[in-house]
Amino acid sequence: MYYVLVGILALVAGVALGFFIARRYMMTYLKKNPPINEQMLKMMMMQMGMKPSQKKINQMMAAMNKQQSK
Repeated sequence: MYYVLVGILALVAGVALGFFIARRYMMTYLKKNPPINEQMLKMMMMQMGMKPSQKKINQMMAAMNKQQSK
């Protein structure tokens, strides 16, 4: 009886701990390796027919970083 209870508690604790470790790992990975960098942003703007200036790229990157940090 107690073996089953201990087993269930260990399983629940393992799942919870694994979730938080995986979440923290992904947050640090995305912070170090953002999904969109300046080169990608510049190419997307050129594909949309915009003439990207460095000021506009910097503004968009700052807005994306601000949104990501929330």
